[in-house]
Amino acid sequence: MAILAERPRGFFAVGIEHSKCAVNVGTLWRSASIFGASYIFTVGARFKRQPSDTRESWRHIPAFSYATLQDLVDHMPHDCMLVGIELDPTATPLAAFTHPTRAVYLLGAEDWGLSDEARERCQRLVVLPGEHSMNVSVAGSIVLYDRVANGRS
Repeated sequence: MAILAERPRGFFAVGIEHSKCAVNVGTLWRSASIFGASYIFTVGARFKRQPSDTRESWRHIPAFSYATLQDLVDHMPHDCMLVGIELDPTATPLAAFTHPTRAVYLLGAEDWGLSDEARERCQRLVVLPGEHSMNVSVAGSIVLYDRVANGRS
């Protein structure tokens, strides 16, 4: 009789609001697939394809496209926290952040970050080290790695 390995509790998803660069979306989706995301998404996407998603992550995990932030919020899983990744003076540094068991991570556009509406709707904001904006796919990948490395997956 085979013994099934116990699966960690919880789940997570990651996506970008109003991304302008298909390469960044594809790279983030590839990282999400590798790190075990439950699903991936865009909000108000400004692109058509993700050439850098060489794994074709949408073939392995669900990929959703939400027309607006409200559309995302309306369709989030029950009892799930919306966590924004943003340079913001009120944000918790990633090193001090405890990842929720159920989380949807939201990153902003490469040129202006999260919208004001998104910042207000997020239950938590997290900031990465450094004083300047980081590439959105790199920032998202770092957050997902931190989640997995700290025992949440």
